[in-house]
Amino acid sequence: MTKIDMVDEEWMELALDDIRDFSRGSFLEDAPILAVSSLTGQGMPELLAALDQIAGSIPERPTSGLFRLPIDRVFTMKGFGTVITGTLVSGTVKVGDTIMVYPSGITSKVRGIQVHNRSATQAEAGMRTAINFQGLDRAAVQRGEVLSSPGALIDSYMVDVSFHYLAGNKKPLKNRTLVRFHTGTSEVMGYLILLEQDELMPGHATVAQLRLDAPVALVKDDRFVIRSYSPVRTIGGGQVLNPTPRKHKRLKAEIVEGVKHLADTDPEKVVSFQVLQADHRGVAFSHLKIMTNLTDKQLETILQLLLSRKTVIQIDRENRIFIHQEIFNKLKQQTAEHLSAYHAANPLKAGMPKEELKSKFPPGTNVKLFNLVLNQMIKSGKLIQEENTVRLDEHRVSLGQDQADVRDKILKTYRDGNLQPPYFREIIKSLDLDPQHAKDILMHLVEEGQIIKTKEDLYFHAAAVDELKRRLVAFLETHGEITTPQFKEMTGASRKYVIPLIEYFDAKNVTLRIGDSRKLRKG
Repeated sequence: MTKIDMVDEEWMELALDDIRDFSRGSFLEDAPILAVSSLTGQGMPELLAALDQIAGSIPERPTSGLFRLPIDRVFTMKGFGTVITGTLVSGTVKVGDTIMVYPSGITSKVRGIQVHNRSATQAEAGMRTAINFQGLDRAAVQRGEVLSSPGALIDSYMVDVSFHYLAGNKKPLKNRTLVRFHTGTSEVMGYLILLEQDELMPGHATVAQLRLDAPVALVKDDRFVIRSYSPVRTIGGGQVLNPTPRKHKRLKAEIVEGVKHLADTDPEKVVSFQVLQADHRGVAFSHLKIMTNLTDKQLETILQLLLSRKTVIQIDRENRIFIHQEIFNKLKQQTAEHLSAYHAANPLKAGMPKEELKSKFPPGTNVKLFNLVLNQMIKSGKLIQEENTVRLDEHRVSLGQDQADVRDKILKTYRDGNLQPPYFREIIKSLDLDPQHAKDILMHLVEEGQIIKTKEDLYFHAAAVDELKRRLVAFLETHGEITTPQFKEMTGASRKYVIPLIEYFDAKNVTLRIGDSRKLRKG
């Protein structure tokens, strides 16, 4: 309490009473009130002693955390260039470090550091700092932005918070009220979305989501102040629970409880919950750092514990991406369901193409996660992979009586056709078959190896092709090479069959084309 030299003792006591009444119910209720005069020096020793005591009781901020400096001033100094000032809220910065401005994404290198007007090689958490940058345009940086390491922060237009509405407010706070969001050195307009009620009474607290007009780059547990749009006055504040949330639906019990979980002081629960919330996309170690506000060592310890318990799974070692076991099990169950449905719809197909199965996974699924799901299901014996197709272990191709009849008719037609069979479309017409039904049976015969496909719509009986291969190899072993006319004479077929057949043998590495002739491919 200043200027005590201007009043008598009685007035000073009245002012002290007013201060006690005003601070009652706040965190300052029991704080000592120090009466001072800068002119006479009265009370100054007591003030300095109190400040020393408070400063001595404050624990040092850890320097191992994420480097962050909210920008409060930007100016140009002759001979130095652009200078940014602020207070380091966490971490350490050194001369030569590359930094990024959030949310703009501009990068630059630290040229020089001053701490309390003295040059330094580094600055640590809690220090008032001025940083000089190389080649950074003054106009490109604004008050309210944040300095940090490249890729360390993620900017977001939404923030989940724990919000306390001050008891001094006269009216309830309605959902979707337009407010001023103050954090670090920034002020951003946005709407306060109440997640568990339509209005909040004075003196009460709740969880909420802020939807902002401009992005902010925050870390869990950051403090903030909320001020009303007009007239401008402080109405509440709180702490950040999730700096990069999804858009939430209101009045959903599971969402409200989930956001409240983030206020839990148990970091293991917070990490587990955030990995679960990341769903099939998973979450990277670097992202978890800002979502949990833990140091690398703390987060590493917790993740190792969760991995050992199989609560989370690491799906990408290079990028350190994790997924929750619940989500992983859900994907395995969905994979089995997709395959079961495919087998029911395509009973004559040996399996589902691997790429088609991948397309059934949720959008944005990591390829490594897809392969890990398949590999684990194959290892456990639930899936069988054959070349590029996947099937359930219990799936077997079986033909019904009507399908078996069609199968026999198709086989007989190709057997009778020998090396000059009809095109498949002609077989469908001559036998009066359903095209899709017949095609499924034909593909089953191809997979069984009884029918050989040479090109679209042209198929041969496997026995006819095997016999032709035997004669072709014998001819090449005797004569060394064969021309297309000689091969045509060997088959006794027209050119429309000869060319697909000889190209089939090329593709199967039986023959090697050299000019207009073929030779036996060695090995």
